[in-house]
Amino acid sequence: MARVLANKRVVVGVTGGIAAYKTVELVRRLIQGGAIVDVVMTEAATAFVGSLTFQAITRRPVQVTTVGVWEGEQAGHVTLGAAADVMIIAPATADALAKLAHGLADDAVTLTALACPAPLIVAPAMDQYMYLHPATQENLERLRRRGVTVIGPHRGPLASGMVGEGRMAEPEELFGAVRAVLGRAGPLAGCRVVVTAGPTREAIDPVRFLSNHSSGKMGYALAEVARDRGAGTTLISGPTCLPAPFGVRFVAVESAAEMAAAVEEAISDADVLVMCAAVADFRPRQVSAEKIKKRTASLLLELEPTPDILASVARPGLLKVGFAAETERLLEHGHEKLVQKGIDLLVINDARRTMGAETARVTLLRRGREPEGLPDLPKEEVAERIWDAIQELLAERERVAQG
Repeated sequence: MARVLANKRVVVGVTGGIAAYKTVELVRRLIQGGAIVDVVMTEAATAFVGSLTFQAITRRPVQVTTVGVWEGEQAGHVTLGAAADVMIIAPATADALAKLAHGLADDAVTLTALACPAPLIVAPAMDQYMYLHPATQENLERLRRRGVTVIGPHRGPLASGMVGEGRMAEPEELFGAVRAVLGRAGPLAGCRVVVTAGPTREAIDPVRFLSNHSSGKMGYALAEVARDRGAGTTLISGPTCLPAPFGVRFVAVESAAEMAAAVEEAISDADVLVMCAAVADFRPRQVSAEKIKKRTASLLLELEPTPDILASVARPGLLKVGFAAETERLLEHGHEKLVQKGIDLLVINDARRTMGAETARVTLLRRGREPEGLPDLPKEEVAERIWDAIQELLAERERVAQG
């Protein structure tokens, strides 16, 4: 569960486009994230996905007509709009965008949007010529000026058989957008955060490298939670299979040296640095310019240490969070790193249990405090708990600064 979604009321509007099938997955993810989801649809949308599909997922009635269900204090679209914390329309057809831009409301979706004071997100989806038409572009620009968040569309295969702009953003991106919009005024609003994630690759020759088993999942979760809490977030990532999170400044790197340079640049105005990346400790002393041929039964590879990024960062006022992936004497090694690297918070985990897994069991070390062990939790929840600890440290600093 994403805390930023817990018990939030999300209205999902579905208009008449083939991309409506993707919205089913978006609604499922929102519910799994802890949101209370109400779906409103246009009549045309039901030709692509039946209202019963959404009703089965949400366990709530789906509004399709403009009259709606008026029972007791429930005033159809008016109540849905007024009670919403955020509304997202996906897909948003060219017709729907035109109505929204000009304040027209002749279907359940546009009626609800007009009655909704909460933030609005739209995910355009249409043929590329409809999308590129000056009228559609003017309507989108008018909506942006009004504060509407526009996600996509992207280039890809379209229902017409063409390949071009107009493909609706994927559910994962839209899910991130909802979280980001809900978290804008969160407890870390105004805070600048840098998170590193994933492994690094140290080249041996043009086709081989040294690396490790890090999946990047923990670092990406940390970046998403920071964003959910309102922080301006930069994610510096080594090679992973994960998509860049929505609403996060993403910097892709390959080697430890590239990551060190990216961190040095990113922290110039940052408040918090979270070094979650599994940076290689060693790299080949010499890198072959050509592929090394298999001519002998063995190869001697001479290694040298890579720069210790966290230990080298010494900008005053920067709160530093480190990770220690150990396989033995976890607390002993953790305390050594906490002192040697001048870290404010160290997260220790057993590398054999955590790398590549969906869950993690970690221990939090802070100077002057007893170690805080966390149970085995999904990495998203571990990220929430780590940010709870970081916020405590930031609050302590603030109290000290104020005397």
